[in-house]
Amino acid sequence: MRRAAFLFLLGLLACSAPERAREREASGGRFYGGVFNMNEGDDIGSLFPLSLTRSSAHHIASQVYEGLVGFDQHDLSIRPGLAESWSIDDTRTVYTFKLRPDVLFHDDTCFVGGVGRAFTASDVVESFTALCTPGESNTLFWLFQDKVRGANAQYAAMLAGHPAPGVTGIEEVDPHTVRITLTTPYPNFLQILAHQGCWIFPKELVAHHGAEARWHPVGTGPFRLKRFVRGEVLVLERWPHYWGSDEHGNQLPFLDAIRCTFVKDKEEELQQFERGNLSMVYELPVDRTEELLATTAYQLQSVPGLTVQFYGFDHHHPPFNDVRIRRAISMAIDRQSIVDSVLNGLAVPARRGVVAPGFANYPYDSVPELAYDPDRAASLLAEAGHPGGAGMPGIYLQVNSDGFGYIRVAEAVQEMLSRNLGLRVITSVLPAEQHYERVEMGQARIWREGWIVDHPDPENFLALFYGLSVPVDTALPSYLNSTRYKDPAYDSLFARALRTSENSERMGLLARAERKLMQDMIVAPLYHERSVRLLQPWVRDLPINGMELRDLRTTWFDPAARSDK
Repeated sequence: MRRAAFLFLLGLLACSAPERAREREASGGRFYGGVFNMNEGDDIGSLFPLSLTRSSAHHIASQVYEGLVGFDQHDLSIRPGLAESWSIDDTRTVYTFKLRPDVLFHDDTCFVGGVGRAFTASDVVESFTALCTPGESNTLFWLFQDKVRGANAQYAAMLAGHPAPGVTGIEEVDPHTVRITLTTPYPNFLQILAHQGCWIFPKELVAHHGAEARWHPVGTGPFRLKRFVRGEVLVLERWPHYWGSDEHGNQLPFLDAIRCTFVKDKEEELQQFERGNLSMVYELPVDRTEELLATTAYQLQSVPGLTVQFYGFDHHHPPFNDVRIRRAISMAIDRQSIVDSVLNGLAVPARRGVVAPGFANYPYDSVPELAYDPDRAASLLAEAGHPGGAGMPGIYLQVNSDGFGYIRVAEAVQEMLSRNLGLRVITSVLPAEQHYERVEMGQARIWREGWIVDHPDPENFLALFYGLSVPVDTALPSYLNSTRYKDPAYDSLFARALRTSENSERMGLLARAERKLMQDMIVAPLYHERSVRLLQPWVRDLPINGMELRDLRTTWFDPAARSDK
């Protein structure tokens, strides 16, 4: 980074020094006031619900937008959102939602007079119909695909250039009631509705702001957009007309504002936290994890993450169209060494597949172990016609630059593949935006990818490889299934699991699908990260969870715990 830019960023951070709470006490011993300062080192891509696919963007946009239901950040259970209640009929296919009557969209220039209007059932119908409509701004159709009645017909018709038939399974019963009808029972449908792709936005947003809607969020949440200079700073301010209150009757939120910077250097981010200029830091610098985990100066939060990191293979083109080569590479990677020596224990090795540990009733043991076996790996490579790596082309391992240990892990893997297989591996480091674009367009041959679940179920990991998510036109980007894996056996097992209500049977089907995925070695799973955060001593009511969901509506600052009192 050039020095001038560095000093400019320091100036931005310096002016974000923690504001002292106004000490306006609320019921229950809580306080209003203060600015929550955070930093996102990853590129955010988009803040629009239908194209929001990165966790860094989710951390911001989840303060602005809401869905009919949401995840409780304590235990990831489903809680009411814009719907205050709901019912499910005896067939388990018809969901009826009663909407809150007192919800307003944020004031914005997209509305008449700049004043936000009331939220109604028509906004739900409009948002969900947009989710079933093809377009550059919509990458999340898979959420309703094969689930909501009429979703597939709407998408197919518009993709073919025909008039939109509408989604028959999405109905406005009255201004405060919405009915959604599924094609078959789907036990995780409420979890799907908690996904960011199902957040509600006003139709005026896109009509007025056009393509800029991806950077100009307008929702019903506890905070609204105040200022956004891309790549530098984003400020959200308290929405004074927010509908929510806490158990003591306090109107939410407590904080005056949220301020987010976009400094990519993790060491610089940590320094700003240690100076008190950031309220929180997530994903600690690898070099300092041992020291920071032992500190008592801050609040340490840590839980197993519902995540996976893996290397994807382009199995459609040489040399990775040979499953023996894919298996050889997987067997030549010492996952335990990566966790211990590179990540300092802030992860667990991927022992069997892509599904993170911790899901009750999931038959992990039915998926074969991912063995570290350099001798067998070398034999497989020789069987594929490349003894000792002879005749193998150079391998460009593509990773993005802004992430926890991505480059160091790639360097360790590069050394393992050279030592164990004689392969010539070059680590190609790209900015996140360029990295993901190449992956989605099918232009990378072997690449790093990570996944934090959108809803807490093994199904969400395995949805990454469902063939129906792959566009028919190979020139189009494949957003969810970036490997473009299409296998009839896998797809059949996964689709059956989607339709199965009995939990143990459903888990068994998912595990059989994962076993098929690992037999084909479409990806080489590496590790499952731990979610680790440091909070300043004065931050209250921001629990951690395995999905790294952040809901700042109930977060408040304790003036008694501030060092500057």
